[in-house]
Amino acid sequence: MAKHKQMNIGFIGTGVMGARMARRLLGAGYHVIVYNRSPEKTEALVRLGADRASTIAELARHSHVICTCLSMPDDVIDVYLRKEGVIESARPGTICLDFTTVGPDTSKAVAKRAKEKKIDFLDAPVSGGPEGAEQGTLTIMVGGAKSAWERVVPLLNVLGETVEYLGPSGSGSVAKLINQYLVAVHSVAAAEAMVAGVALGLDAKQLYRILKASYGDSRMLRRHMEQYVFPRKFAAGGAVKYVYKDVCLANRLMNETGVRQFLGQIAEETFADAMKQGLADLDMSAIIQPLEKRCNVMVTREES
Repeated sequence: MAKHKQMNIGFIGTGVMGARMARRLLGAGYHVIVYNRSPEKTEALVRLGADRASTIAELARHSHVICTCLSMPDDVIDVYLRKEGVIESARPGTICLDFTTVGPDTSKAVAKRAKEKKIDFLDAPVSGGPEGAEQGTLTIMVGGAKSAWERVVPLLNVLGETVEYLGPSGSGSVAKLINQYLVAVHSVAAAEAMVAGVALGLDAKQLYRILKASYGDSRMLRRHMEQYVFPRKFAAGGAVKYVYKDVCLANRLMNETGVRQFLGQIAEETFADAMKQGLADLDMSAIIQPLEKRCNVMVTREES
């Protein structure tokens, strides 16, 4: 497939989400340079045609657009602002797209430093999970300079189905945290409802069928029950530890608005408790397990 006008796309962070996104860019004909602190996670992409950089600085020097998909806010600060990091090494005119879920303060801090070096930094967090990354159906929420956004829309359309420009730096991060607030709250509500129903004598399969057809339905209810809880397979899709990080950041924003009592506080406590019970690396749906233990039931497709 023909390359896109010799545009080099650097991609830092090739984990569960990043690897799938980089693969889509390769499939669309972009020249992709990859870097991951665990080099073995780039091997499959190299076999598909990506070039592997040995350092962040090397990747930054040879990329027109730099994408990052990292785990934590501290990772974003480190990758962008460290000595020989992205900001120090990238050329003026480079556009940086950060797909990581972070607080708007992190996005604004990196954008400020980038602007000093004539580099554009866009916060562009995504929603849709590994399946969305693989299928190119992610929701992408973008904040930063509109002129930079307009230049990378074709690239973002390879990765996402709903791609929205929201305003200045930090706007994308705010939108993503509001989304994650609902993810966390809805996850806890779905788990509580299903466990309570089974504890009160209802058949889990029948209860789920009723809820799915009623106003109590939610996307998180369907995701968790169908993909993880009923099959009793909790391998991480969106890990408990990451949703915990997200809801903590979201709750900080809620406090800043003046809201004082909110459901996110309960969700934060629930995810923290799940982590204390050793579930941090499992999918977020695993928060149902401590509730099941407490009520001495298990939510399964079998008759209760």
